[in-house]
Amino acid sequence: MLDQGQIDQVAGSDAYGSDGSKIGSVGQVYLDDQTGQPAWVTVNTGLFGTNESFIPLSEASFSGDRLTVPYDKDKVKGAPNVAADGHLSPEEERELYAYYGVGYTDTDYDTTTTTGTGYADTDRGGYDTRTEGHDTSGPTTDDAMTLSEERVNVGTERREAGRARLRKYVVTENVTQTVPVTREEVVVEREPITDANRDAATSGPDISEEEHEVVLHEETPVVDKTVEPVERVRLGTQQTTEQQTVTEQVRKERVDTDADTTGTTGTTGTGTTGTGTTDDTIR
Repeated sequence: MLDQGQIDQVAGSDAYGSDGSKIGSVGQVYLDDQTGQPAWVTVNTGLFGTNESFIPLSEASFSGDRLTVPYDKDKVKGAPNVAADGHLSPEEERELYAYYGVGYTDTDYDTTTTTGTGYADTDRGGYDTRTEGHDTSGPTTDDAMTLSEERVNVGTERREAGRARLRKYVVTENVTQTVPVTREEVVVEREPITDANRDAATSGPDISEEEHEVVLHEETPVVDKTVEPVERVRLGTQQTTEQQTVTEQVRKERVDTDADTTGTTGTTGTGTTGTGTTDDTIR
């Protein structure tokens, strides 16, 4: 059994059956007009939540954001089709109690929903009982609904995009240059005997063997390598600016109205109903 302090938490929570499977989302909480305690909830069980089925709270429990009832989804979906118009009549309660196998007596009071947009007047011993409307999507609020929307704030942040390293390594290549070289070659020079060289020519024996030797020279290429600095290299950075388009989804709340012209006498809003024989106030 739930207490009145759990009403705001139950509305909008998920209902689970005895087999642990989800039945649907809780729509409205109905209070017992005599005790003011939660007696019934409506759960959206149809396609896209279009159908609301009543479930008694006499054996229900609530923990965290989970309402657990001792019935499975098929049992709840098969409940009598009762309009969730803010109030349960004694006849409607008898039919629901009989379906769920819960005892019911005529001394019980009617039940009235806790959710709605206004107040319901009830004749309870000569004075009026009024309660504030209950927002089915959250905690009790005033008579206005706040619409909110998400806004996109786009800025920039500086982060590391990568790293660049500068390193040097040695490669070997062939260099070809042409160098002129000089060498000596033997040339036999012959000169006739003249008065100028006659004395030299006849200074030796008349007939003899002789050998003359001449040293020949030549140039060869000589390679000498030196190391010389040619340039200095360093890493730097430069900034470039480009335009980027950012696309993001934002959610916006919109509002429409859904008016129900058929209601139960004695109530002006929607919410939870309790048990009894007289109309009671919306809780």
